[in-house]
Amino acid sequence: TRGTTTALNLVASGYARTACGEGDEIVITPMEHHSNLIPWQQAAKATGATLKYIPLQPDGSISLADAEKTITSRTKVVSISHVSNVLAVINPIKEIAEIAHRNHAIMVVDGAQSTPHMRVDVQDLNCDFYAFSGHKMCGPTGIGALYGKKALLEAMEPIEFGGEMIDHVDLYESTWKELPYKFEGGTPIIAGAVGLGAAIDFLQEIGMDAIEQHGQKLSAYAYDRLRAMDDITIYGPEKNRAGLVTFNLDEVHPHDLATVLDTKGIAIRAGHHCCQPLMRWLNVSSTARASFYLYNTEEDVDRLIDALHQTKEFFGYAIG
Repeated sequence: TRGTTTALNLVASGYARTACGEGDEIVITPMEHHSNLIPWQQAAKATGATLKYIPLQPDGSISLADAEKTITSRTKVVSISHVSNVLAVINPIKEIAEIAHRNHAIMVVDGAQSTPHMRVDVQDLNCDFYAFSGHKMCGPTGIGALYGKKALLEAMEPIEFGGEMIDHVDLYESTWKELPYKFEGGTPIIAGAVGLGAAIDFLQEIGMDAIEQHGQKLSAYAYDRLRAMDDITIYGPEKNRAGLVTFNLDEVHPHDLATVLDTKGIAIRAGHHCCQPLMRWLNVSSTARASFYLYNTEEDVDRLIDALHQTKEFFGYAIG
């Protein structure tokens, strides 16, 4: 696919719009990226299904007890991010998939933030669909993938039609090729696929376990160093975190903070991170986020902290 967004839209349009109907339920969470929220809003509107949310704990995590209460016999689809791109939460996908399947629902996973950072075994997770993007894992932009269980993919209708995805075309009716071709109309993303393959080989040579341990080590180190500062609010749980930390400096807009840090050679992300409902849950308009990957070091975190102290001075704070 072109990426996680396209892959999730394919499931929402190709599967949910035929599997769901009036009175059925689609379950997600308030932490979802817009790419794993808006497609389900649209599917619910198109089918008459009810969109439901598993509530978040005070630290932004999900409790399995809440998942049990929210997922019911009327639920047809559960779609959750493996890792939150704001809270650094690593969600218990395997356990939630078991709850979904017990209620005869399918489990969809937004793997955009997990696939680059940890070993992923879709069979162990027992998810029904899993989507990810190449550009987050050292690959080119505009390429990603959708994993799906074969029976579900065979039952799905394609949402793009044209060359290469057809079997037989008549004046008024057409039939589709076998998997995966029926979902891949038009010229494939050939160069992107080659680049993604090279990126996957590169990451596997390093080792996904080593990448995960490195990211979690940096995340914990940054969390501890930020927590030692005054006037800093950190979002997300303290433990079991992925390789990022989201925070705000009191009384300083995240965009201003990012601009000042940029002048010091520190690149962070500022804004709502395509998670506006989550921002409202956090009672903020936006946040700052520092993300870590295999090429970052503890020295990079130290530079961030030093730059934050300088930023506090710039905005008239006393150093905490």
